[in-house]
Amino acid sequence: MPEGDVVWLAARRLHEALAGRRLARSDFRVPRLATADLRGRTVLAAVSRGKHILVRVEGGLTVHTHLLMEGRWQIRRTGPVPRDHRVRLVLANAEWQAVGYSLGLVELLRTAEEDKAVGHLGPDLLAPDWGAELAAEAVMRLDERPDRAIGEALLDQGVLAGIGNVYKAEILFLRGVNPWTPVADVPDLPAMVELSHRLLEANKERHGHITTGDLRRGHEHWVYGRSGRPCRRCGARIMRAAQASDVGDRVTFWCPRCQPAAGTPGP
Repeated sequence: MPEGDVVWLAARRLHEALAGRRLARSDFRVPRLATADLRGRTVLAAVSRGKHILVRVEGGLTVHTHLLMEGRWQIRRTGPVPRDHRVRLVLANAEWQAVGYSLGLVELLRTAEEDKAVGHLGPDLLAPDWGAELAAEAVMRLDERPDRAIGEALLDQGVLAGIGNVYKAEILFLRGVNPWTPVADVPDLPAMVELSHRLLEANKERHGHITTGDLRRGHEHWVYGRSGRPCRRCGARIMRAAQASDVGDRVTFWCPRCQPAAGTPGP
């Protein structure tokens, strides 16, 4: 599932291509919306909210999409749309067209009722007004379930919106916290929340999630995707295991020496 920074960039590109222009084509290729037609309406904005994208059009309507595991948006010059069974939605103006492939969710709702779709989300790490107030709310939401494993809590979009499996692993490594540590035992939750914000903010305008500061291919991550390989910091073998999340079990990577379980000596 794409991380919040990937969704933020997709929303920005949709905004650049569509906002301020009148739709010449709207093609909903999902049965429930097969007769929906937004032609002639001007797109007002495209914004991200956590891992959700909201495209607002005049007339008080919003196109709500979620990429889920395999979805993506492709922006290209207006022209023929490829014959592809994966296409779920096409929005186009005279110059640009946005084609949504394998979108996990496509719905049309009243803009005034967007909270029905995204109101359950926690503070958005890439919100334009991110600051002390939203950070404090995120810490408060983490604290609401003190016995929950921190690796599970970070993936809960109702706690903090935008973190996916890559950032979960990397944030916990950088903070030296074992993924199964109860939230109540995690030192300095505000620092963890702030690190989460900084990492997504640093990567939101480029492809790929760079957490090591090294842009070379194969050097981008500390632990994610590196099971069985030596830790870049201490040399111990990186471990992997399944861990629960609000969307089912997700694979977790960690260094057993840099991120020891409770009662286990660290490096």
